Amino acid sequence: MYTMEKGAIFPLFYHPPIEFFTRLIQHKQDILFEKHEHFPKQTYRNRASIHSANGKLDLIVPVIKGSNVHTPVKDVRISYEFNWQREHRMSLQTAYRSSAYFEFYEDDLMPFYEKKWNFLYDYNEEILQFLLKALKITAPYKYTSEYHISYPGYDDYRESIHPKRTSATEINSYFQVFEEKNGFLPNLSILDLLFNQGPQSVKNLS
Repeated sequence: MYTMEKGAIFPLFYHPPIEFFTRLIQHKQDILFEKHEHFPKQTYRNRASIHSANGKLDLIVPVIKGSNVHTPVKDVRISYEFNWQREHRMSLQTAYRSSAYFEFYEDDLMPFYEKKWNFLYDYNEEILQFLLKALKITAPYKYTSEYHISYPGYDDYRESIHPKRTSATEINSYFQVFEEKNGFLPNLSILDLLFNQGPQSVKNLS
């Protein structure tokens, strides 16, 4: 049973799913971000799911080969062998140009697709700062100083928030641009909620 006193440990994700922010708000008095785990593949750490005209679309940030399970997540480097930033930018514009609030956030979002970051962790951390500000969530956080398998007294979301696992959190429905065509897609990137609901987004997270 959830208690108000309990803290939580999270990974840093690329434009995290809605579930991430729902949990973050629940635990916002005591948040730890994992900095020393070995980098796991095929997770939200380097992917975000958006709602395109053809359904769910995964945007993946490529990492330099050799960033395998033995690389600490803080040391994983982003690959720029192909112009994924342009691809992600165009995918977001195509999917959300007609949404109610895309233009409201566009100027703040675009630098993430123009400037180059060396490390995935630094990139995700700056994205998180932008998203917390956009959502008007005040949630001071700290980083782990070393890796521990478990954190007594903390709810651990390092593995439970995962693309291959159904969200344990009930996701409140809201209007989506392509909902009439594809149906409502739950637990997409927080960007989907922001672009469709704007300043009211945080109300959907409780």
